[in-house]
Amino acid sequence: MKMSTLNHRLPVYDPVHLIGSIEAAAVDGVFAVQCDGRVWHARRAASCLLAPAVGDTVLISGPDRARVYLIAVIEQADPSVHRIEVEGDLTLATRSGAIAFDSAQDLHLKSASAVRLESETLAMRTKQADCVVDGMRYTGREVTATVGKTRLIGKVYEAVVDRLVQMSRNAFRTTDEVEHVRAGNLDYQAEQSARVHAKYTMVTGDDLVKVDAKQIHMG
Repeated sequence: MKMSTLNHRLPVYDPVHLIGSIEAAAVDGVFAVQCDGRVWHARRAASCLLAPAVGDTVLISGPDRARVYLIAVIEQADPSVHRIEVEGDLTLATRSGAIAFDSAQDLHLKSASAVRLESETLAMRTKQADCVVDGMRYTGREVTATVGKTRLIGKVYEAVVDRLVQMSRNAFRTTDEVEHVRAGNLDYQAEQSARVHAKYTMVTGDDLVKVDAKQIHMG
C-alpha cells in the first residue's frame, strides 16, 4: 500500500530528444524547429554558444513537451559562417594558461563604445599599419623609436620641451615666408665657413657690435 502511494506521487516524464531543422528565426528568443512533421518551439540553451540560423540541423531536448530547449547545432545550412552569440557580458578566462586567437584571414575587433587593453607588456609585429584617429592623447615617461625614414605632413607642429637636442650629418630647412628666433643667448659656430646672405642684411646691437678676424673685407 505504501509503495503504491509513493509511485502515484512521483511525476511522470515524457522526455523529448529529437533532431530537426530550424524553420523560422527566433522570436522573443524562441525558435521554430521542424521535427518529424511537427513544429516545436524551443529556446536556445545557455550551453549552445553557436548562434542557430534558419535551415540549420539542430538537436532539441527536454524533460517534457512543455520544456524543450535547443541544445546544439549539429549541422549548419551555411558552414562558411559561424557566429558565437550570448546575452549579457561575456568573459573568456584561463586560470593557468594563455588565450590565443588564430585566424587564417582577417581578424576584426569592433566595439560600439570602447576598446581597452591592459597589460604589463604590449608587443606588436606587422608589415604595414594604417591608423586613422580623429584625436589622440599619449601619456608616458619615455618613447624610443628606431626608423629608417620619418615623414610628417600637417598644418601645425608644436613642441614644448625643457631641452631639445638634434644631431645629424646634413640638415636642410626651407621656410617660404617668415622665420623668427627668440633666444636669451644665440651661439652659431661653423668649422669651415659661415654665410649670411640677403637682399637687405642688418646686424644691430644695443651696446656693442664686434667683428673680429685676421682679415676683414668690406665691399
